[in-house]
Amino acid sequence: MKKSINTALLYRRIVLLIYDVLAVTVSTVMALMIRYDLSYASIDPIFLDSVYSFLPVTLVITILIFMLLRLYNSLWAFASVNELQNIVVACGAAMVLNGIGLALFHKPVPRSFPFIFFCLLVGLTFASRFSYRFLRNLKQREKRKEMGTNIMIIGAGDAANMIIKEIVSSSYTHIRIRCIIDDDSNKHGRYIQGIKVIGGREKIKEAVDAYDIDEIFIAMPSVSRSVISEFIDICKDTECKIRTLPGMYQLVNGEVNVSQLKDVDVEDLLGRDPIVVDLESILGYVKGRRVLVTGGGGSIGSELCRQIAAHKPSKLIVVDIYENNAYDIQQELKQKYPELELVVLIASVRNTYRMNRIFETYRPEIVYHAAAHKHVPLMEDSPNEAIKNNVMGTWKTALAAANNGVKKFVLISTDKAVNPTNIMGASKRICEMIIQTCNKHYDTEFVAVRFGNVLGSNGSVIPLFKRQIEAGGPVTVTHPDIIRYFMTIPEAVSLVLQAGAYAKGGEIFVLDMGAPVKILDLAKNLIRLSGFKVDEDIKIEFTGLRPGEKLYEELLMDEEGLRDTENSLIHIGQPIEIDEEEFFAQLKKLEDASRNEEEDIRGLIQEIVPTYRYKIKGEEMEDEE
Repeated sequence: MKKSINTALLYRRIVLLIYDVLAVTVSTVMALMIRYDLSYASIDPIFLDSVYSFLPVTLVITILIFMLLRLYNSLWAFASVNELQNIVVACGAAMVLNGIGLALFHKPVPRSFPFIFFCLLVGLTFASRFSYRFLRNLKQREKRKEMGTNIMIIGAGDAANMIIKEIVSSSYTHIRIRCIIDDDSNKHGRYIQGIKVIGGREKIKEAVDAYDIDEIFIAMPSVSRSVISEFIDICKDTECKIRTLPGMYQLVNGEVNVSQLKDVDVEDLLGRDPIVVDLESILGYVKGRRVLVTGGGGSIGSELCRQIAAHKPSKLIVVDIYENNAYDIQQELKQKYPELELVVLIASVRNTYRMNRIFETYRPEIVYHAAAHKHVPLMEDSPNEAIKNNVMGTWKTALAAANNGVKKFVLISTDKAVNPTNIMGASKRICEMIIQTCNKHYDTEFVAVRFGNVLGSNGSVIPLFKRQIEAGGPVTVTHPDIIRYFMTIPEAVSLVLQAGAYAKGGEIFVLDMGAPVKILDLAKNLIRLSGFKVDEDIKIEFTGLRPGEKLYEELLMDEEGLRDTENSLIHIGQPIEIDEEEFFAQLKKLEDASRNEEEDIRGLIQEIVPTYRYKIKGEEMEDEE
């Protein structure tokens, strides 16, 4: 491959060299002819003898100058103002040196000859170099017409300008930009690099048909997600594939190009802007502190570690049972934060002795407890493991924290803990009860943070849908009416961190995540945004609710009160009164049952969590309202 490329380059340079020899010869003769009104017979024989006898010297001087100024090394497919300047300088130097040579060798020529020679040489040299770019662009346009992709760009700003520039000069992409959409009426009818701004969002569907659009690029990195969502909502009905530019920082850093465009993700359709918190002030209490994160290699845990590491804790202790996840976050943090005092430990929160030794050795001041089994159907099949890991692991970690002077302990909980219908949700509700009870008896401030489904996390429905679409379908949805609350990983982590700052002890923090989203709508939108037709290209199949799954999730239990915090999107559920003596007796009984691998411990769980409803084998659970 390298040999063939070098051969092609050598061939092009030889062709250019031959052309330049002809160009110098033509410029020399034509300079005299123009001086004599294009009449060769009228030229003074003395002048003809001068230029012909000196022509070999002129050729050598000119070609050497062209070589020195790298006129045979530039990529003329991308020729621009810099290359034009080099051509002018090279031809000017050739004019001056040839003029000096003619004078030194007493070769008389008309006074206007050098200037006319210079103009002709510039014109011919420019034509040879820039005609290659012109012909190449024509070839690319024809290629795009035959096998290219028609593109509409939404947004007539700097980002669009930079993307258009790259596409127009690109040799590796068969993309044809047909039109631009922008809501700014002042831009309508104007052009960006020859591409017309045809109107606002009301023109999108009409333009898709008129220009036979295949893909839509949304190049508005500085607008809010709610505005992006409005445009996507219009575009998804066009059956075009939609891609967006990730964010404003790409524009600031000069990184805006075609490779930065990404396929639209479902989070772009959530209809709200990401929750933003003042992490600098919130994480002030992290700086200089010893912080421990359990489950630190998981989706939420690893993001917690990244955010915490960025705010200079005195020490970050990452605990995880899964060595691959622990290794990945360890290497990432070492590379990004070489000054961070990082400790990565393989340990199970179920091991009382191990957890106590970790807390005694490293004396963490703040603990984020993210370690848990979270997959609902898997926990339905292995309920004892859910209890041992989630409930007992939380209990042992909380006691280790309390007995070793931890100041704050933040439990990661879930909306599935509210009126649970599955083992996972019920186990997390018991975890909340544990930390609320511990808060009454120890100096440690124990709090819980409850949120919904996390987009992009391990086990999330969105990656599953994407894999199914890539495989050609079908996309599987459990029930046509199932709904869920969704948030992004950064939002979830922001909430957890803010809870740590607000914690007074005993609270359950709840995020206002807006309206719930139908999973069926997510599936349909993701199919459309991938450029396919629902039920034609990609089918949707309903598989039925899985064990322990319900149609909707709630964020607060009926008996919990609700009060606001300084952040209007974060609320606090008041602690629920618990008969502690009975609770701990039930907890010990549950521990023994799980350790003894009792066949079904759901009855014991329901004694602790009266709102837990479960399906007995062979019986149907009541339909949900």
